[in-house]
Amino acid sequence: MLKNAWFYRIKAAQRDLINLSGGIERVAEITSISKSHVGRWNNAQDTDLMPINAVLMLEENCGVALITSVMAELNGRRLSDETEHGQRNADVLSAYAETVRHAGEVMSAGALALADGTVTPAEALNVDRAVSVLERGLSDLRRTLAHVRAGDLKIVAGEGK
Repeated sequence: MLKNAWFYRIKAAQRDLINLSGGIERVAEITSISKSHVGRWNNAQDTDLMPINAVLMLEENCGVALITSVMAELNGRRLSDETEHGQRNADVLSAYAETVRHAGEVMSAGALALADGTVTPAEALNVDRAVSVLERGLSDLRRTLAHVRAGDLKIVAGEGK
């Protein structure tokens, strides 16, 4: 299992979900599962994966379908959010700036990892975490731009369409 790319994607999403849900102790409270078990979910080298009931509880708690999105993507699908259609005041400049910032973080993590010509598993994990954040930012930017193209969003905060 530790040699499968899908496994690393799910583990990265688990760590992100634990972080968004308030950390190991808070996740243990939400799921009624021990802190040591939650810690294994959070450990990139441990083979434990979250059970589906814990995934559903945590995704509902933080309002982000991180693991569900990865599972959909691994099966060639993509989730859509029903509330996307109701958003009217997204700020393109802000979404763009966040995406550029996240891209800089990926470049920085990559440069540090490649500086000695060797990428260790720990360095790969750091780069992967930065890429995960960038990926979500790119998705947000693309969604915002699609609303602009459809004519239902402001281009810059404070100005009308």
